[in-house]
Amino acid sequence: MSSVLVAAPVRSRLTRLRRLGGLLVVAAAVVLVVFVLMALFARWLAPYDPNAVDLSNTLAPPSSAHWLGTDEVGRDTLSRLIYGAQTSLIGPLAVVLIATILGTLTGLYAAWRGGVVDTLISRALDIVFAFPALLLAILVVAIYGKGLTAPVIAMALAYTPYTARLVRSLVLQEKTRPYVAAYRVQGFSGFFIAYRRVLANVSPTVLAQSTVSFGYALLDLAALSFLGFGVQPPTADWGSMVNNGEGAVLQGQPLSAIAPAIAIVVVVVAFNLVGESIGDRIAGRDR
Repeated sequence: MSSVLVAAPVRSRLTRLRRLGGLLVVAAAVVLVVFVLMALFARWLAPYDPNAVDLSNTLAPPSSAHWLGTDEVGRDTLSRLIYGAQTSLIGPLAVVLIATILGTLTGLYAAWRGGVVDTLISRALDIVFAFPALLLAILVVAIYGKGLTAPVIAMALAYTPYTARLVRSLVLQEKTRPYVAAYRVQGFSGFFIAYRRVLANVSPTVLAQSTVSFGYALLDLAALSFLGFGVQPPTADWGSMVNNGEGAVLQGQPLSAIAPAIAIVVVVVAFNLVGESIGDRIAGRDR
């Protein structure tokens, strides 16, 4: 009887935690939708030209005219934050798309072929995996120049091994499933089984991983912009805004640096929550 009484409060706490987790995921999804819409409709949402300089109104505090104040050259912080969502989200999206496509195809091919092919591809992935993403991106920028294209390509190559390893392990498990043997008995080609059936089964897990990777890619690209290797002024970008706001922080007006930093943190946390939720649902389905 006592064990039943103890178990009841535990179950109620777990239920409350699940509900809270569900609300957090919903809130995270809403936040992501808001930021995506902000990036898509920046032209109509931004109250000012993000690059309009007003030296007579530098480092202005928040007001009805400038809700988040202005930066060190008088540009409206809110407008730059809205326009910065475009480059800050497009870059990570390109990284994740390229890395997911390359990693999925590479991991699927390696696991399906097996043998020497699998060994060679796995060793090549280990070599790429050994290079830190930021250092690889800085190296590529030093060779091909600053901007958004070079860092995106470098980060995509650095993120590819993560997806490839995940897909390889999933495909190796799928190869032992009865449905694969059944398709082979019926005479279906290996290409059909691998790319039309096995790939469809591993795609949800890859989607969950890609969602989490988006947040990390956003952080890495923002760090590159902060260091001066990414998006170049005067183009609005959250990482470069944090860098440009250092002087404002020293002068007691930190909002032009804090606002983009908060945006980065909020978007990264939101993507992680959504990605983990997708992963949990997939794990529950598999059980």
